[in-house]
Amino acid sequence: MTDAQDRREPSEQELADREAADAVFAELLARIGEGSPQPRLEPTRRAVELLGDPQRSYGVIHITGTNGKTSTSRIIESILRAYGLRAGLMTSPHLVRVTERIMIDGAPISDRAFADNWADIQPYLLMVDAELAANGEEPLTYFEALTVLAFACFADAPVDVVVLEVGMGGEWDSTNVADGDVAVLTPIALDHESRLGRTVAEIARTKAGIIKPAAHVVTALQKPEAMDEILRAAEHDEAPVAAEGVDFALLDARLAVGGQVIDVRGRAGEYRDLFLPLFGEHQARNAALAIAAVESFLGGGEQELAMDVLHQGFATVTSPGRLQLIGIEPSVLVDAAHNPHSAEALAKALLGSFAFEKVTAIVGILTDKDARGIIEALDPVVDRFIVTQSESDRALGSDELAELVMHIAGPDRVSIEPELSVALEEARGEAGPTDAVLVTGSITLVGQAMRIAREEGWAL
Repeated sequence: MTDAQDRREPSEQELADREAADAVFAELLARIGEGSPQPRLEPTRRAVELLGDPQRSYGVIHITGTNGKTSTSRIIESILRAYGLRAGLMTSPHLVRVTERIMIDGAPISDRAFADNWADIQPYLLMVDAELAANGEEPLTYFEALTVLAFACFADAPVDVVVLEVGMGGEWDSTNVADGDVAVLTPIALDHESRLGRTVAEIARTKAGIIKPAAHVVTALQKPEAMDEILRAAEHDEAPVAAEGVDFALLDARLAVGGQVIDVRGRAGEYRDLFLPLFGEHQARNAALAIAAVESFLGGGEQELAMDVLHQGFATVTSPGRLQLIGIEPSVLVDAAHNPHSAEALAKALLGSFAFEKVTAIVGILTDKDARGIIEALDPVVDRFIVTQSESDRALGSDELAELVMHIAGPDRVSIEPELSVALEEARGEAGPTDAVLVTGSITLVGQAMRIAREEGWAL
């Protein structure tokens, strides 16, 4: 949607469609939430079976990992569209509206299509709910139902290929009822330990569960214990593996206005002087991983990609909520870093891609995250912290988080403001022309900041 369309008054039909989509979201929210996923596949498999297995009607590139999943997914999808394929993209979570999670042809699914597809599949979901209840099991969860809806939306569009990001883990994630032609693994680190495992090896074992027989496996540089699990799973399924640093690599990344210029050695060719409109070395590595994934999907890793198509695909890449500039005068950046690994990448990118005089970080973190690790990673590059909390019911209280931040950064560098809108107003008011305000710590906080910026009229 263009800025002009954003500013005009919506029509009666658009308002009705939005209301219908919001009603679907309310029904999804009434189910078991994303914070409590069920480690099972059978209910999702039963639902798509009743619908005629829509997930088998298009090619699938399946993506898991701890960090970089959404950005890598978006780069892959953009390249595929540049090749003339009609692409679907499922990512999670959303920043502002749930329809962001189901993208078709590079745009969020329309409210009308979202609501109509829900009406089509709802009787089958209720049938599965009844079967589960009869067996003493929980009904379909929010994410299970949403995954089935996404598969149905993509089949209805229809699309040629779906870039499918897991919700959590891989092996028992509801997206895993799809058989990925390519399994992509971004860097694996500790996160969601209570659900996925207490060690990197255990987490990698769960994530490697997306590898299917004879699929192409494309993996980022991994810790040895994670790589061992990936190779073991791939060998079991006779799936060839292409690994960063061996089969493909980022050769160089140079800062440029609005992003960076990168050189990549892919599986089938070298691609130089590609402009990537994203900041940070981690995004350059995500781009190299994306290129290898597309090479694997289109030509089994043996067919060089066309440079003009790659340039076109990269030109349209966006990664909302990932080191994104949402306001100027002063600069306001948002980044969805929510674990130490992603916070370290954010800190490195702030040092390498910008030249701010001072950085004020507004932070809010969820209770199940490693808050200490996140703050320790940000501390060297942040001049002042304003501790807040998001609207999520899983948000760590601002007083409790502030105590931790003060212990790390010192009380003189920390203040508390539970209301994000007030924290933003304070930070923006005090920032100089060469300073920056950074909102980070959780995806929910970033989404809330983006909404506030639009409502208050200072969003880009």
